[in-house]
Amino acid sequence: MPDGKIIISEYKNFPVVTAFIDDKLEFLSVVRDNDLNSIYVGKVNHIVKNLDAAFIRYKDDEIGYLPLKNIVPASIVSSNHKGNEVKSGDEVIVQVETEALKTKKCKLTTNLCISGRYTVITLGRMGVGASLKLSDDIRKKIVDLTKDNFNKLIEECSDKLSGSTCGMIIRTNVSDIIDDLDNAKSLILADAKECIDTISEYLTVGKSRIPGSRISVQSSDSSPIDDATGKAFSFLKARDIMQPDVINDTGIHGINSKIDSLLSNKVWLKSGAYLIIEQLESFNAIDVNTGKAIKGKENISEKVNFEAAEEIMRQIRLRNLTGMILIDFINMKDESSYQKLTEYIKSLCRLDTVHTSFIDITGLGIMELTRNKNDKSLKEIIVQK
Repeated sequence: MPDGKIIISEYKNFPVVTAFIDDKLEFLSVVRDNDLNSIYVGKVNHIVKNLDAAFIRYKDDEIGYLPLKNIVPASIVSSNHKGNEVKSGDEVIVQVETEALKTKKCKLTTNLCISGRYTVITLGRMGVGASLKLSDDIRKKIVDLTKDNFNKLIEECSDKLSGSTCGMIIRTNVSDIIDDLDNAKSLILADAKECIDTISEYLTVGKSRIPGSRISVQSSDSSPIDDATGKAFSFLKARDIMQPDVINDTGIHGINSKIDSLLSNKVWLKSGAYLIIEQLESFNAIDVNTGKAIKGKENISEKVNFEAAEEIMRQIRLRNLTGMILIDFINMKDESSYQKLTEYIKSLCRLDTVHTSFIDITGLGIMELTRNKNDKSLKEIIVQK
């Protein structure tokens, strides 16, 4: 069984929580204040038709942009407002979906999203789904088990949601309770009800708040360090490490140098090959090079590519690269080798805690992945703070 450790440390005045498997850094969370998922009462500053977006003044005169598609009417709190279109001067309840970055303003949404232990409930959505990290069999079983009851729950809650719908995604945590289906069903629906009640409370409170007011997101008795540590435990648990040691760093674990290496664009592999990782404005580019790997050795390209694939996914996770990711692997002659590499990448994507998808291999042999935007990258947090 692999050995797991969670180490709480500090890097450049940022608290950090790391997780190691067999003394190799596999998880990193930089603990900091941020506005992600925070909910505010904002005011429409102006609307730009050609961008199909409204610019919202939502916090200390900060401005974010709100796409005009799929506005949830229940989130518009201006008196006498009808329909699902916003206009200048309207007051609207918004949630921070992505943080501001460089010249880009933060992205806001009226699809308020609340996470419970077993569910994620989103205002203005419809239907029931389950995490793609669950097996197909479990996903189908748990969706079929809860779908009808969840739809009835939404009907019962229609008035307090001002007629809006909600969609439900069942989280991977449900795997802990799936052995007892009746109990799992009860716990999922109770969790969903609690999240719906929270959304309802936000909609009610928002009507009495002035623009710029922050509506408290789900209260938590835990500190940000505790939350990050909990994520580290979940990460290790998914890799069958149930009781890792938790250590306060004394400097002997080399955390600083390991994080320093994640800010470099060059990563050496054991074979002598290396990666070049470039974070660009609109995408991330990763190039695999044979370097000092022994050329002429049988299947060297395939072996280096498979070694690189594992390290690439580790680097993507630790650096928190998101959006479009383009990977230029070493050319291989055999089409079956590309197929095996693709299947391997897909299996690694499924292990990522952030939704990551294989898209295609272009005609030039470039592999395309996408990874959901969940936070700033490590470089954006540390270098551009």
